[in-house]
Amino acid sequence: MVTQRTAPLIMRVEPFAECQRVVTRGIVPMPRQIVYEGRKIKVAIDTETLPNGETIRRDVILHPGAVVILPILDTEHVCLLRNHRFVIGETLWEVPAGTLEPGEKIEVCAERELNEETGYRAGRMHYFGYFYASPGVMSEKLHLFFAMDLTPGPMALEVCEQIEPHTVPLRQAIEMSLNREIIDAKSITALLLWERLGPQILANPSTK
Repeated sequence: MVTQRTAPLIMRVEPFAECQRVVTRGIVPMPRQIVYEGRKIKVAIDTETLPNGETIRRDVILHPGAVVILPILDTEHVCLLRNHRFVIGETLWEVPAGTLEPGEKIEVCAERELNEETGYRAGRMHYFGYFYASPGVMSEKLHLFFAMDLTPGPMALEVCEQIEPHTVPLRQAIEMSLNREIIDAKSITALLLWERLGPQILANPSTK
C-alpha cells in the first residue's frame, strides 16, 4: 500500500534580482511568487504586465541544474544505463545524469554521478556546455560532459535508484537514438553530439 503525503503550500515572494528577470519588449515582471518548495525543485507563479496593460500569469518550475555524462569506453563503445523512471512508470535507456547539490561545482557533480551510477572514474572529462531541458516551463540547465580514460570500480547507487549499466557499441547507440528505442532527450543529444564531435575531441587530448 502506498501512502501519499501532501506537502504544505508555501507562498512567498522573491525579488527581481534573485530571479534574474528583466523587462523585455515592454513586458514588466512582477515579483515571483513561490507556491511550493520540494526536495529538488520549486514551483512559482510569474505575473507580468504586457504593453497593452493586460496581466498574464505563468507557471514556472525552478530547478538547480543537472549534469549529463556520456561515458566513452573506447572509440567504438559507450556506457548506457537501463534506468527505471518512477514518474512515468517506464525503464529507459539513458546516459548517467544527476542534479546539482547546493553550491556544488558542475565538474564535481559530474564525477560523482558517473561514479555512483556506473562505477567508473574518469581520467579525462570534456565539458561541452549546457542546454535547456524544457525552457517553456522549467529553468533547468543540463551541463554535458564526455567522460574518457575510464577506470572501473563499484557503483554507489541511492536506495531509491534502479539502474543497470550496459556496454553498447556506439553505432548501435546512434541507431537506437534514431529509431526511437532511446526516447530520453538528453541522452539522444549527448550521443548525436559525440558522433559529430568525438573524433575531434579524441584527437586533441588537451581539450577540457
